[in-house]
Amino acid sequence: MRALQLVSDRELILTDLPAPGAPEPGEVQVSIKALALNHIDVWGWRGMAFAKRKMPLVVGAEAVGEVTAIGEGVTRFRPGSKVAMYGALTCGQCKMCRQGRDNLCEEVAGVMGFHVDGFARDQLNIKERLCVPIPDGISWTDAATAPVTFSTVEHMLFDNAKLEPGETILVHAAGSGIGTVAIRMAKEIGCTVITTAGDDEKCAKAKALGADHVINYKTDRFEHEVRKITKKKGVDVVFEHVGAETWNGSLLSMKPGARLVTCGSTSGVSVNMNLMQLFQRQYRIIGSFGAPIRAIADGLKRMERGVKPVIDSEFPLEQFGAGLERLETRRVFGKVVITF
Repeated sequence: MRALQLVSDRELILTDLPAPGAPEPGEVQVSIKALALNHIDVWGWRGMAFAKRKMPLVVGAEAVGEVTAIGEGVTRFRPGSKVAMYGALTCGQCKMCRQGRDNLCEEVAGVMGFHVDGFARDQLNIKERLCVPIPDGISWTDAATAPVTFSTVEHMLFDNAKLEPGETILVHAAGSGIGTVAIRMAKEIGCTVITTAGDDEKCAKAKALGADHVINYKTDRFEHEVRKITKKKGVDVVFEHVGAETWNGSLLSMKPGARLVTCGSTSGVSVNMNLMQLFQRQYRIIGSFGAPIRAIADGLKRMERGVKPVIDSEFPLEQFGAGLERLETRRVFGKVVITF
């Protein structure tokens, strides 16, 4: 069985590993069909210090596949079922898991592809409860973006920020995987979307994607442009995942009582902020990490309705490293997908 392992920082090898045995009770055996890359893959490849893991480590945190065998007691799937898989090894038993808040599991064993072996292999056995059915008509490539990308945006916009039709939203980094999805999800419900990008080509692509206003943050202060666009009112929601470089500008872009939801800090993890601004303007700042399993299903329903991901490029498993390099350099517009 092929498997792609990280053996040291920035060093990947494609190797042969024993195929999994028959699935245990409550498990399904899945043949992997596609992976999608995320910044967590880049962080793991670089060797981020907060990842407690042992090498060699099978990489890949977001994947879909076809069920090839089922264990005793499995009722939701059969051989041939198409599934998207949740990449966090949650316990399924703690209070948070029982409430359907899987991303707050009290006994999580790690994130696949980052802390423990991931999806970049031909086959694996996984708990049935960590799998979500993929509706007919959705391609493997599109579906591969559901377990992390679509679910993360779904959770940020609708579970946390409570985005409503007709509101105005600022989406940072239009060319990122979650940025492209956030634009499309917000437009689906009739929002006005203001977005940022770092060059004219990405600005044009964001406009073609449906954004109402696109700001080149390399040539203009985005917070000033947002104030102009909104006639000094500000936006209702900020979709933030860049971090230190955009944080205070994001706060200046918000109307009183607005919500900022954040899931990332790629430009830096620490900021100084004006607390008087925070409480006087009654901002709500919401942290969002991952998503519950339910959000994968909700994201797939949107995909079924026509809210499709933007695919930047596809690489075979053997070129996983090239996909990481493309993502790291921020040349992407949309998602990088690995095919099997």
